[in-house]
Parts: sequence; C-alpha cells; structure tokens
Amino acid sequence: ILFMKKLVLKSALVLGVILSVASCKKEHKKEGHADHKKERKHKSEYEKTREVDDIEITEYHVLSEEEQKKLTPDMVLQQLAAGNERFRTGAITARDHSTAVLQAVDGQYPKAFVLSCIDSRVPVEDVLDQGIGDLFVGRVAGNFVDVDQLGSMEYAVKHGSKVIMVLGHESCGAVKSTIDDVKLGNITEMLTKIKPAVAMTNKTFTGEKSTKNKQYVHDVAINNVKNTIEEIRKRSPYIKEKEDKGEIKIVGAYYSLKDAKIERINYQVDGLSEN
Repeated sequence: ILFMKKLVLKSALVLGVILSVASCKKEHKKEGHADHKKERKHKSEYEKTREVDDIEITEYHVLSEEEQKKLTPDMVLQQLAAGNERFRTGAITARDHSTAVLQAVDGQYPKAFVLSCIDSRVPVEDVLDQGIGDLFVGRVAGNFVDVDQLGSMEYAVKHGSKVIMVLGHESCGAVKSTIDDVKLGNITEMLTKIKPAVAMTNKTFTGEKSTKNKQYVHDVAINNVKNTIEEIRKRSPYIKEKEDKGEIKIVGAYYSLKDAKIERINYQVDGLSEN
C-alpha cells in the first residue's frame, strides 16, 4: 500500500511538471505570434487572416487574372520589396498552402518572373515572401540568360507578368568559378556566359582581381546581373517592346547572404530609399 501511495504521488508530480511546461510553451507561443503579428507590415490587399490555435494563418488566395491585370510594374516591385523586408525581419507570412494549392489547379497568373542562381541559400519565393501562384522562377548557376530562359520569360510576359527580375547573390559559386577559370566538363562552357561580367569589371576595378577579394567578387556578380539584363533586351525583341511600352520592367537585384537583404541595382521603389 505504501509503495502504491508513493507511485501515485510520483506520477502526480510528473504530470504536474508536464502540464506546467506545456502551459509555458503555449504562453510563449502566444507571445511569439503576437510579436509576429505586430511586426508584419505591408500585407497584400489580397490577404485575409484567421486564428488557428493562437497562430495567425494567412488566407492568401492565388492571384486571379483580373487581379493580375490591375497590377502595374511599380506595384509589383513594391510588393517584392515589402516581401523581402518581411523575410529578413522574421515577419514572414504564415500561408494556408492547402487552400492555395486547390485554387491554383485551374490556372496561374504570376505577377513576376525571377531569374535566379541555383544556390540553395537563396530560395526565391522565401526571400521575397511570396506564395503559390505569385512568381515564375527560372534558375541556373550564375543567373545568366540563354534561349531556354528567354523563352520562359517570354511565356511569363505573354501571360501577364509585369516584372522580370534578375537576382544575383553574394558569394556566388558560379561567379567565383568563372574568375578562377575552372575547367570541368560542361561547367567550362557554362562559365563562358559569365565571362563578359569579368571583363566588364576588369576595365575599372583597381584592387586584387581574385576570389580572395570579396569586393571584386561582389562587383563581378553585380556586372553579371547588368550584363544579363542587356542580353535579355538584345536577344528578345518581344520583351524589349513590352518594356519600351511601359507594360513591364526589367530589373536587377543582389541578395546578401549575411543579412538577407536584397540590393536594388538599377531601379527604385516608391517609399523606399535607394540601396
């Protein structure tokens, strides 16, 4: 009997500790999400939220054709800039993906095309805090443009996208390999697409021209984005015509691995200071 009393008492104490910990976790969870809701800024006009177990879930619906048509290139750039700000401050959108997946079954009307590197540290939809159906994304090591990417961009523009963004990033392996003149299988030919950026940089750069110099690598990456933009304009009369008419914008950006901030290379966003 004494043994059973001790066992019951011990069980009660353990249960009490478990309940206490669970309660603390729940309170911490509430506080965390309260901060999250307070910090989130620049919500899309298409967002609605609901509470699920004290978590703010965004009932974000996939863009419709009508909504896409109402967007201007500047509006899209504002939304992408606001999305990056949310991502880097930890105030990202908690989306209801299961609903969005079903909404996207019958069609898609993305607002932008982003050409990015394949680097796993730069997940495009995440760093711009965009959801299902928001973006067309093309990826290739070194974010250069070729006929496949051009065709994909033309498809995006034909289907209503208002922005083409070329997104480079810090410490790009393809850029470094080009600087080091790496020779390996198909990589050798691939890197020829980035060499014009090295030549552009060498015309004005006065410091050490090697991958040991972070500023040099940065400048080559920036020039690679600029060169890619010019290649798009030169090699796609269709996209160039749309840009000339003001129907779309072609912009360049650079993602910092250290602070997750996107540097704007050749454009401004209303209400935000220039990088």
